[in-house]
Amino acid sequence: MTDDIRLAFAHPSERAAASSDMPYDRISLRDYIVEVEIGAFQQERGTLQRVVFNVVVEVLPLTGPIDDDVDRILSYDRVTDAIAAELEAERINLLETLAARVADRILLEPQAERVFVRIEKLDRGPFALGVEIVRARDGHATVVTDTPAVPHPRVVHLSNDAMTSPRLSDWIDSLAAQDAPLILTVGAGALPAPQTGHAMTQRRIDLLAIEQNAWVLAARDHRCKVVATRTELDWAMKNGQICIWAPSKIVLDAVDGPPAEASNGAALSAWFAAEMDAAELLVIGDTAPDTAIATRAIGIEDPL
Repeated sequence: MTDDIRLAFAHPSERAAASSDMPYDRISLRDYIVEVEIGAFQQERGTLQRVVFNVVVEVLPLTGPIDDDVDRILSYDRVTDAIAAELEAERINLLETLAARVADRILLEPQAERVFVRIEKLDRGPFALGVEIVRARDGHATVVTDTPAVPHPRVVHLSNDAMTSPRLSDWIDSLAAQDAPLILTVGAGALPAPQTGHAMTQRRIDLLAIEQNAWVLAARDHRCKVVATRTELDWAMKNGQICIWAPSKIVLDAVDGPPAEASNGAALSAWFAAEMDAAELLVIGDTAPDTAIATRAIGIEDPL
């Protein structure tokens, strides 16, 4: 086996040593196993699998005595905290995404200069499947800039009666003219969804029933676009686009999903409004759910 091939499968600490031309110190986290729901395949949803992390962080040698002071070094806890923070932020499909986010978070630490991250799945077969990445500060200080302010939208849940009301366009005109981005939500349509008797498959069917109804609403007012991802929602809010929420991706990718059944459209909208840090949840033609978000409900004959 050539040295290049051997190093390709070596532990990240050995790869770091072989590829470095700087006198770095290194700290390492070896064989750190967590159980997490991760993966792009349907069979990986709703189940935990073991994922092992091996991380090496290169740091510049300290100048002067260490004095046995933990505040002068990059603690191992900062590495495990970075992993935990990214696993808790949202459900992730790809190991590549997780590795990049963990590396970027570690490089926010002022001592970190370069980081090797290897992540492997242990339960996908009689082998380990994984990725390994290298990210570097490149000699420049990592600058954490202020994140642009994310707007606080007004989430408006429409009952089926509200969707078919002749006042629909007037409501949208009035709401779109107000001082917050507008996101519309709906429940399932009037036709009953198929019943499977199985919780996971039923949730998917109920979410798809809501998305079908979202497309029905989009056909009734072409200003409204069906949107499924947080990235699309953030872009739409910053660019004045009226959205109709298609819930499947955000609900299924959430680490802590909604407590209500997907068939309860108003309660699901309340969970979504909280996730979006909405300025208000307005419910038209339905009962207002319990939520910490400022909420009001109106009938389809009531004024806004």
